[in-house]
Amino acid sequence: MTFTPLLEVEHVTMRFGGLFAVNDLSFTAAKGAITAVIGPNGAGKTTLFNCITGFYKPQVGRLTLHHDNGPVLLERLDDHRISSTARVARTFQNIRLFSRMSVLENLIVAQHKDLMGASLFSMAGLLGLARYRDAERKAVERARFWLDKVGLLGFADVEAGSLPYGSQRRLEIARAMCTDPLLLCLDEPAAGLNPRESHELNTLLRGIRDEQGIGLLLIEHDMSVVMEISDWVVVLDYGKKISEGVPLDVRRDPAVIRAYLGEDENEALPPEIIDDLLGGKL
Repeated sequence: MTFTPLLEVEHVTMRFGGLFAVNDLSFTAAKGAITAVIGPNGAGKTTLFNCITGFYKPQVGRLTLHHDNGPVLLERLDDHRISSTARVARTFQNIRLFSRMSVLENLIVAQHKDLMGASLFSMAGLLGLARYRDAERKAVERARFWLDKVGLLGFADVEAGSLPYGSQRRLEIARAMCTDPLLLCLDEPAAGLNPRESHELNTLLRGIRDEQGIGLLLIEHDMSVVMEISDWVVVLDYGKKISEGVPLDVRRDPAVIRAYLGEDENEALPPEIIDDLLGGKL
C-alpha cells in the first residue's frame, strides 16, 4: 500500500481546566487506509474526534486534511464547514438517526446541501425546474446505492427507528457516506454488535476503504475489529500517544500492555493469556 498522507495531527493539545484530555498528540492517517485510535477509557479518543470534526477547537496544534487542490487546516474552519467544505463525515457512539423518517429519507437529508443549492433555496424546487429535478434524482440514486451497499435497500420505506440495532449502525455509516467524504470518522462502530454483525461491519468498512479510496479513522474497543481491518493503530493513554504501528506490533507492545493490564502484568503472564485479556479491552 502506498502511503499518501490524508490527515496530519500535529502537536494537538486540548485541556479542560487542569486536565489534559489530549496532550501534544501527533500522528498521520493515510488516504485509502483504516487508522484505529485505541486506548483505555478516558484516554482522550473522543476528545480527539471532537477536535477533528469541529466540536472543539484545539488549544494548541494543527489538524491538516490534504485535498487534491491543497491542504485544509481544520482548526481554522467553522464546524459546519468541516463537513461541507473539508468533507469530513462522522458517526457517533450513540446512534443519531432520524428515527421517524424512512430509511431512504435519512440518506436524502444527508444530501441537503446539494439539494438546497440546486433548489435556489426552495424556489427551483417549488417551480419544479429541471436543475432541481436532476439533483433530486441524483440524491435518490446515491441513497439507493448506499442502501444496497449496506444491505438495506429492501427497507428503504421502513422507519429508521424500527430497524434492528445492527442495521441502524450500518444505516448511519451509509448516511455519512452520502456526504461524499474524504475522511470518515467512526466512533465505536462495533459497539453493541454481535459477532455476526461485527463480521458484516468489517466487510463493509474494508469495502469502503478499497472501493472508495478514502481514509477511515475509527475509535474502537472491539479487538477483533481493530486487528482484522486496521492498517495502522495509534494508542493513547491519559491523552498522550504511547504507541503506534501495525496491529500485531501494537498489541504486543509492553507500553500498551501496561496501560491496559498494569505495570507488572506483562512479566507475570504468558503472551497467549495477555492476548486473551486484551482481546476484550482494546
